Amino acid sequence: MNRLLKRYLASALLLGSVFSLNAANAAPPQDLKGTNVVLVHGAFADGSSWDKVIPLLEARGLHVVSVQNPLSSLADDTAATKRVIDQQTGPVVLVGHSWGGFVITQAGNDNKVKALVYVAALVPDSGASINDMMKGKPAPAWAGELRKDSANFLTLSTHAVVNDFAQDLPSAQARTLAATQGPWFAGALDDKVSIAAWHTKPSWFVVANQDRMIDPRAEEATAKQIGATTIHVDSSHVAMLSHPKAVAAAIIAAASKVQ
Repeated sequence: MNRLLKRYLASALLLGSVFSLNAANAAPPQDLKGTNVVLVHGAFADGSSWDKVIPLLEARGLHVVSVQNPLSSLADDTAATKRVIDQQTGPVVLVGHSWGGFVITQAGNDNKVKALVYVAALVPDSGASINDMMKGKPAPAWAGELRKDSANFLTLSTHAVVNDFAQDLPSAQARTLAATQGPWFAGALDDKVSIAAWHTKPSWFVVANQDRMIDPRAEEATAKQIGATTIHVDSSHVAMLSHPKAVAAAIIAAASKVQ
């Protein structure tokens, strides 16, 4: 009886150790509590574009808010972002995708912002607009797929979303993105950043190697220019949707440095 009891206890202890190990592997430590992440979407998108990244960040204890930009101007999108920053208690990691790179470059001058993370983003210098950055460069293929409405807001054709914006997502998902995209005011192309926050804030840059919206070589050159810690991901322009773990890892790395 004693021998059987000992075997039972030994088995129970072994199973307990296995379950504890599995639980530890399944649930990352909540070691980043007290730090906030503010996510800023780009043109032709909305705040839900971060929905695969948010749970990964929250699992590490980060407080996460995704901004809903009106996409009506740099000033309007910056104001929407700053309202969210103002609500945070503690340090902020500010993350921007695509056009959101412009927004965080302007809004990132806020004292609460301790780090910037650019994801397949446009990153201007002080005094620059998108049209300034694109001057003298050939228009990308997707530019011919832009549609302008009566109020001068731009959308992408379904063809461009499926083939250039999100070509590594399932077709049905890409078509849903096309149907729900956020129209972007054409006048924003001439809006200029006043002071580029990356001059004084540490930055990270996720380069999307298969990006067809922004040349990946330009992304890499920009990352080098601003002195960003660079992460390469084999993704389309929407890296946060097709490779959320890699994008989350970059944001977590930034958050770990500002604690």
